[in-house]
Amino acid sequence: MKKILLSLVIALGLTSCAELLQMAGTMGTASVPVTEAETASGLKESLNVGIVNAVGFLGIENGFYNDALLKILLPEEAQPIIKNLKLIPGGKELVDKAVLSLNRTAEDAVKEATPIFKKAITSMTIGDAFGILFGGQNAATNYLREKTYTDLQAAFAPKVRVSLGKPLVGDVSTTKSWNALTSAYNQVAATPVGMVANLKPVNVNLEEYVTGKALDALFIKVAAEEKAIRENPVARITSLLKRVFGQLDKK
Repeated sequence: MKKILLSLVIALGLTSCAELLQMAGTMGTASVPVTEAETASGLKESLNVGIVNAVGFLGIENGFYNDALLKILLPEEAQPIIKNLKLIPGGKELVDKAVLSLNRTAEDAVKEATPIFKKAITSMTIGDAFGILFGGQNAATNYLREKTYTDLQAAFAPKVRVSLGKPLVGDVSTTKSWNALTSAYNQVAATPVGMVANLKPVNVNLEEYVTGKALDALFIKVAAEEKAIRENPVARITSLLKRVFGQLDKK
């Protein structure tokens, strides 16, 4: 009987020791704080993931065109064309081609963003990283907008200009599609019927319009990527991202 009791005590003791060691190991891992260097690296990694995804989504065919939120429509100044479409010969087809071409131009130009974003990410300080991590829902997106918007605008404008001249839809450039649409409308506006209807000629800086729309869409996508990494552990695809953004889960 003594031997049996002794064996039970030893077994319980070994079990308790094993559990204690396991708990100690877990607590040791969990209690190791995330360093400043890890936080900075994690933020940079998350931004790199975000911009690669955002540019990847938008830079493919129909990346803009098939997205109901980001699809580029005719400029506000061109709305009279839509309202008076039946006055323009082949008006609907001209509008459809122009809209598709505008979106193809943005899809072609958006790839210019990646190196500019990466430059801003590389120059991020540890102070920037902490400010972004604990700075709220769109802190990273706002940081990138502040640091890159002017450079992006400068890089996008000439790229958009070139893209507008490319035969991206049916061997016809966006510029030609747009000119065909506005010329047809402006001709109607100049007729006596158009004058009686008070139709005004449409003149739009297409390069400026597409550049602005493309940049707006880009930051909307970057914000969506940031939101996913902040809120969804599944979106934290590396151990460093899990460790750094796991700090937010405890708050």
